[in-house]
Amino acid sequence: MIVKLLIDGGDMKPGPAIAQQLGPMGINMGKVISDINSATKDFKGMQVPVHLDVNPKTKAFTVKVMSPAVSALIKKELGIETASGERKKTLVGNLAIEQVISVTKQKYPNMLANDFMGALTSVIGSCLSLGTLIESKDPKEVLEEIRQGKYKKEIQSQTTELSSEKKSQLQKFFSTVKSQQEAAKKKEEEEKAAAEAAKAAAATAAPGATPAAGATPAASASASKTPAAATAAPAKTAAPAKAAAKPAAKSAKK
Repeated sequence: MIVKLLIDGGDMKPGPAIAQQLGPMGINMGKVISDINSATKDFKGMQVPVHLDVNPKTKAFTVKVMSPAVSALIKKELGIETASGERKKTLVGNLAIEQVISVTKQKYPNMLANDFMGALTSVIGSCLSLGTLIESKDPKEVLEEIRQGKYKKEIQSQTTELSSEKKSQLQKFFSTVKSQQEAAKKKEEEEKAAAEAAKAAAATAAPGATPAAGATPAASASASKTPAAATAAPAKTAAPAKAAAKPAAKSAKK
């Protein structure tokens, strides 16, 4: 019976999922967890597929560690937890060809590639997707260089050792790239903030005359009606005055 698990390398803990599968068979859970953690200790910090081959009759089991995902292996080489969400704008690291070969060697037994070169090409494609430089270059450029014969010695011998000097050079180059990315991001944020501020200012500007400071809309409306009412009042009181003047005129004639 094969039990497939996905565990944190070197840090598997008891859980209901594994207990439900192995508990009814009377398998020693403590030993299973101990053996799996021991077999996956080199993949600490990564999720690792594990196949547990169990014999229900004898209660014996064997642990087979499968290779982690290519993306997990690349992130381990770079020492990062997350890849780039925008690979065309943000790069996350700079790998040496030796590190790419190392990832390929770890994953090759579980890949469908026909040969090591095919597996290497697939890993380089993953580097492109994750936003990773190789030898301080775009992975597409490195792939073309490989086709032209560059890195032939390293690939044929499957060299995975990286000198501290070369590693330092790659890190220095990426530090410059990272600084440029941060500056570009800051500028983009500032331009966005300025555009939003201008938009807000345009939205609050009145299309006609601006009301007096402190005046409310109701007060403004009331004020606009008052002058009309005031001018109408004298017109009404003028009529009685004219009527009263007629008797006075008749008395004068008598």
